[in-house]
Amino acid sequence: MPNLPNLTAAEPIPDAALEEVDRILRTGDLFRYTSDGSPVALLEAEFAQALGAKYALAVSSCSAALFLSLKALGLPRNAKVMIPAFTFAAVPSSVVHADCTPLLCECGNDYRIDLGDFEKKLPQVAAVIISHMRGHTSDMDAIMGLCDAADIPVIEDAAHSLGTTWDGRNIGTLGKVGCFSFQSYKLLNAGEGGILITDDEDLVARAVIMSGAYEHNWQKHPVLHDAFAAWQNKLPLYNLRLNTLSAALIRPQLEALQDRVTKGRRNHDHVAALLATCPWITVPNALPPEQRAPDSIQFNLHDMTDLQVDSFTDRAAAAGLNIQIFGRSKNNARAFWNWGFLDENPDQPKTRAMLKRACDVRLPARLSLDDCDLVAQTILDAIDATMEACVS
Repeated sequence: MPNLPNLTAAEPIPDAALEEVDRILRTGDLFRYTSDGSPVALLEAEFAQALGAKYALAVSSCSAALFLSLKALGLPRNAKVMIPAFTFAAVPSSVVHADCTPLLCECGNDYRIDLGDFEKKLPQVAAVIISHMRGHTSDMDAIMGLCDAADIPVIEDAAHSLGTTWDGRNIGTLGKVGCFSFQSYKLLNAGEGGILITDDEDLVARAVIMSGAYEHNWQKHPVLHDAFAAWQNKLPLYNLRLNTLSAALIRPQLEALQDRVTKGRRNHDHVAALLATCPWITVPNALPPEQRAPDSIQFNLHDMTDLQVDSFTDRAAAAGLNIQIFGRSKNNARAFWNWGFLDENPDQPKTRAMLKRACDVRLPARLSLDDCDLVAQTILDAIDATMEACVS
């Protein structure tokens, strides 16, 4: 069999970005609030327009965007914030950082919010973070209906969902705030970085000041200045600004976003169709209103023992393919029981059972269909060999 493609390499940086970085370095003007024609300000304007939001604030990471969103909501200390039990450790960390308390909600075998558990726990919380984990969108119609009726703000953690739409609307624009990532494994690669979008003028004014717009630097943001003036010197500065070079890396990639989304969806659906022929694998389908923008594939193993599951991943690894099983790989940051920094972390049995069988494989948009065939065949060969060995 030919060698597998490199699934861990990040999306390449366009020549236009490299030229802009070289220009900026030659000027030495790297601070967003003194930079002439600030690339950070331009990125914010372009990103907001692309997503259909009024305001955007570029910051140092998606975690920083989540944290600032919570602080900008003005939640009281120790307020409970509901999050999915299936998410990355940065999400509960951002809640703790904001002096709030995470309340975990069960997730089902399709990786989405368990709506029964969500509705039961909703009266206990002051805000909700919905993680569209690995690009799987929970039922946002049901979630927004429940939260709007209870007047509970929703923050969308859309780190894995840039380019995904729900009933024609961009993910990240359904809740009060949407937060995105520019980390290297995302569709837009700046190494690090994040951005939040919102239509709420007062909320973005608070977030801008707390991000590090000290003194009167907030005057360089296109928001009515009355909103800023009300908060001048009344909020702490956390200094979470995005640097100019990161913005310069991201901006030219915006032009490639739709192409990456199209190719990523093609690759995912191609591999999903091949895996669907296997009796021990289930690939959850998209929900009807959801048009996904995946750069990875997740699938569940079933009717297999722990020993068989481990044998399967070992065989795939021997063939050169790393398959992450969220609940069986050591110290995985997406397994809620590993979040030892939480004061309270009760078991979520549905999510635990799912994570013990949920597999994760990267499928970057740059892969060809031949590459995807190799990935799928390696998975199928490993599972067939595993199950045949158990019979013999």
